[in-house]
Amino acid sequence: MEILSALIIIFGLTIFEVVISIDNAIINADVLATMEQRYRRWFLIYGIIIAVFLIRGLLPWLIVWIANPSLGPVNSFLFAFSDNPEIKESLEKSAPLILMTGGIFLIFLFLHWLFLEPKHFGLIGEKFFSKQGAWFFAIASLILTLVIWFSLKRDPLLAFTAALGSSLFFLVHGFREYAARMEMEARESNQNLSAISKLLYLEVLDASFSIDGVIGAFAFTFAVPLILLGNGIGSFIVRELTIKGVEKIKKYIFLKNGAMYSIFFLGLSMTLRSFGIEIPEILSPLVTFVIIGFFFWKSKAFLNTKLNNER
Repeated sequence: MEILSALIIIFGLTIFEVVISIDNAIINADVLATMEQRYRRWFLIYGIIIAVFLIRGLLPWLIVWIANPSLGPVNSFLFAFSDNPEIKESLEKSAPLILMTGGIFLIFLFLHWLFLEPKHFGLIGEKFFSKQGAWFFAIASLILTLVIWFSLKRDPLLAFTAALGSSLFFLVHGFREYAARMEMEARESNQNLSAISKLLYLEVLDASFSIDGVIGAFAFTFAVPLILLGNGIGSFIVRELTIKGVEKIKKYIFLKNGAMYSIFFLGLSMTLRSFGIEIPEILSPLVTFVIIGFFFWKSKAFLNTKLNNER
């Protein structure tokens, strides 16, 4: 892999990880503000071990290993640096399965945001879709049915991974919504949650956001070392935002929109590639730069207009 291409991919992964984790950083900052200093320090320092090394570090390697059990744990991690034709052939055979699982997961993630989640309306049409919430389940089911139908003609295992991507989405976001609801109910009933309960809540949310980032990373590259670098750097930046910059980042109200449209493109790209449609690997980071850059500019323009009106 050329050095320039690798650097672009790492930078793209870092930007993607940071932007999709903005909600996570905001929630972390809000909950940490209610905790004693020693527990904040534990989460911000020792919690990074869980966030980066255990989840963002082990999960991409584990995914490649599960999809390619014949490679073994060491080759699954190091295949990006290997010229062994057997390793590359094994990866090529399993790539559609990983891409299909991730593609369906990311497409459902985007649709859930588009139809059901509160948002600042950044593009024409978003307000309309936000009023059609019940259609999320119908459209998601229809997409899954069509993908499985066409997958069966190509490879029954590919169809299974499409269903796996759907199941993974509902499992991850089911846990996330349950944790958020428990935390909200505790606040509304004025319960004083223990510091340990709050830490566990933050770790569950952090883990679910980590899964989003790791799955999306496979749209950029299958090179586990590059994923570790990009997602790891992004995770450290998110921790820094949690400590110092969360109030500032809240002002850029359309960044979440950019993250979700990037997720949609990555999910669509992964699904198409799983059917054998050639899409250049470098396209994912480049499109991510363009989409997030556009919504950053849109957020900045909105913020400047708001400041001028207040003067």
